[in-house]
Amino acid sequence: MSTTHVSKEHLEAPAAPPAPNRLKDLGRQLLGTRRVIVGLVLLALLALFAFLGPLLSGWEVGERDFTDMLAAPSPEHWMGTNETGQDIFTRTTAGLRKSLLIGLLVAVLTTGFAALVGSFAGYFGGLVDKGLMWVADLALVLPNFVILAILSTHFAGNGGWFVLVILLAVFSWMVTSKMVRGMTISLREREYIHAARFMGVPPHRIILRHILPNMSSLLIADATIMVSAAIIGETALSYFGLGVHARRQPRRRDRRRFAVRHHGWWMFAFPAMLLVVMVLAVNMIGDGLRDALDPSSKSRRS
Repeated sequence: MSTTHVSKEHLEAPAAPPAPNRLKDLGRQLLGTRRVIVGLVLLALLALFAFLGPLLSGWEVGERDFTDMLAAPSPEHWMGTNETGQDIFTRTTAGLRKSLLIGLLVAVLTTGFAALVGSFAGYFGGLVDKGLMWVADLALVLPNFVILAILSTHFAGNGGWFVLVILLAVFSWMVTSKMVRGMTISLREREYIHAARFMGVPPHRIILRHILPNMSSLLIADATIMVSAAIIGETALSYFGLGVHARRQPRRRDRRRFAVRHHGWWMFAFPAMLLVVMVLAVNMIGDGLRDALDPSSKSRRS
């Protein structure tokens, strides 16, 4: 009987192809989307302006120039001064830092809470689903702005900005939770969910390890859009004298009088311009993330 010599190379199994890296693919898609690049550049410039701007100005946030009150933009005050002689440039950079921080925190808290509520409601169903969705429907019909206005006296002043973050998050999670609930109802019937359930995996682990990671695209895109929504909400409250610095600001009637009768357009023009650019940048990033993470989106090629 003849024997056949088999080389070592023939006994070795062929090398498996490398597993696709989802994060690398997502990064390439995002870098290939023009809107994301423009949004990231604008947001980076705004962040640099917010954190490095005070170093360029010779004025502190609470410092007053009593010899140059309600002055138009000049080499001394690049964005002018308000009715008490405070430098608009310095106050704008401080407000921009606080708006970015509030927007990011509200987005994280809102998206996280909405993900938990929607996923638990969709996974368990029954009374849990009805109870959580009843709370969401009730929160949707409440006059959010009026409630925030009533509670504004409790978070005005130092340290109250975090209470404002909590209140903004409390009134912003409902729509996202309903979308997460609908996706959870479809995901809970997948084979790997049934397999994990038969293996005795607790429901909370199934939700956190299997269901929520599979809808990360929706949650990431929703979080970016929620940043701009939170910034607009905080700005609206501040304009009506109900924001973080409500006790330090003049009343809304006084601000309108200075802007119209005394032609203090610079008090609103520069902060409003930065607000528009910031919200536009965040929305562009959110739209790009949604297009890159949604395989059915036709605008991914743009």
